[in-house]
Amino acid sequence: MKQKLSFLQILVLLTGMLLGSLAAKLFVKIPALSWLACGQNLGLSTVTLDLGVLTLTFGFTVSVTIAAILGLIIAILLCRYMR
Repeated sequence: MKQKLSFLQILVLLTGMLLGSLAAKLFVKIPALSWLACGQNLGLSTVTLDLGVLTLTFGFTVSVTIAAILGLIIAILLCRYMR
């Protein structure tokens, strides 16, 4: 049977990606580990909807690096042990 992810598990997954992204920013300065910071920015650039009275701006960007993917994999492994 499939189990739904709990709020805590989703929080652990997001924390894993955030820590991986932070590590990637730190590893840029270390030549031997700079390859962990390689990645792409994916997302939607800002789009503005002007309705005269109301102006809405939409957009998001996700920076996917090797370190962020490794952080996500570690978080997935942690979530498996949390069940």
